[in-house]
Amino acid sequence: MSVVCLESLTFGLGHLVRAADTLGERLVLLTRDPSFYTYELERLDPDALDVVETDTFDVERVAEVLRRTSGVRGLISSTDTWTLAGADLTDRLGLPGLDPAVLRLTRDKAAVRNRLHGAGLTRGRAVDVTGRGTEEVVLKEVGLPAVLKDTAGTGSQNVWLVRDEAELAGALDEAAGRELKGRLFAEPYFSGPVYSAETLTWAGRTRLLGVSSRLMSPEPYFREEVTAFPVAFPEARRALLERWLGDVLAAIGYTDRFAHVEFVLTAGGPEVVEINPRIGGALVGEGLCRALGVNVYEAMIEAALGRRPRLMDADLPGGPAVAFVLGYPARPGVFTGVAGLERLADMPGSPAWYPVRSVGDPVEHLADSRGYAGIVYAEAETAELATHHAVAAANALSVLTEPFPSAGATDREASGG
Repeated sequence: MSVVCLESLTFGLGHLVRAADTLGERLVLLTRDPSFYTYELERLDPDALDVVETDTFDVERVAEVLRRTSGVRGLISSTDTWTLAGADLTDRLGLPGLDPAVLRLTRDKAAVRNRLHGAGLTRGRAVDVTGRGTEEVVLKEVGLPAVLKDTAGTGSQNVWLVRDEAELAGALDEAAGRELKGRLFAEPYFSGPVYSAETLTWAGRTRLLGVSSRLMSPEPYFREEVTAFPVAFPEARRALLERWLGDVLAAIGYTDRFAHVEFVLTAGGPEVVEINPRIGGALVGEGLCRALGVNVYEAMIEAALGRRPRLMDADLPGGPAVAFVLGYPARPGVFTGVAGLERLADMPGSPAWYPVRSVGDPVEHLADSRGYAGIVYAEAETAELATHHAVAAANALSVLTEPFPSAGATDREASGG
């Protein structure tokens, strides 16, 4: 019997394969570009899973592939890009899945904000900012400071912090020239440290697996730089967070599966940044497996099969705390490699480099998560110490780029000059 994965996050495929094996299922990966998973696939036996190359943006073609695949019992869609396609496919093929309307809601950040506002779970409303008079609308209905962003954006792309009217005007002008995945909207900017809650929900009950810290770049950008798990909240505060998260997810009708809920811990309490209907990206899933002492991807397979995940009730043996640093180059250009990797072997915390880019890849954007070339991972007894280990290891490395070739040079090379 088969469980199909409609694309996947960059890391975690190996854990997913092992989870499927444990549960007696065969994992099938549908992907438009197998090279995206080179790191994971190189560490698996060639026959560990079935890799089917197809245009995963073509839902009709994917549906046909699924109909031809023997014994499909579940579908996993764990990325923002393919969330809605996955919802459509599970619905039309009668596979276990969350209500597609709920998943469509999670992919509309403005609608989520206003649903939470209506439930009394956030102090701010979202306002669409399209058409004339948008500056006045933002100033009157949202106030400053505010955030302008794409309702369906990912990876901190197309997000603008506006702290005064000049920044507001500039952000609106810049946004007008961008191709958005959704609509442009404004919401209040909540000041404070950023975290992400890693949760599992089943039949409307939510278990907080832990909280990751999210150290960000200086304002006005929202570039993610360092993550550590699990944050050591006092038990009383952790219990309050778990109840609040349960209320937040219930308010949007989120009854089952993993969620990755980003929030700001303000002076007035937690405020949602966004709700992602999936396990966390980058090395969050890896960190969950190591720090909790279990393969959390088994819960992903079980949920896809329509079973109550055993992780909802399991006693967690625990393991080391983890941290990771996203490795950005100092300047845009063509990625040429990483200097200093040989030094990691002599550093504490068992640091390791997880590559995201290949030599020759262009790195054009450094203000958001499109710019990192890999991840430095490390461990320790606490998340604080793991952060120290990961940052020290990252500081020993240099992500290298060389300037993009000029148009003139490219033309000369093409002509043999």
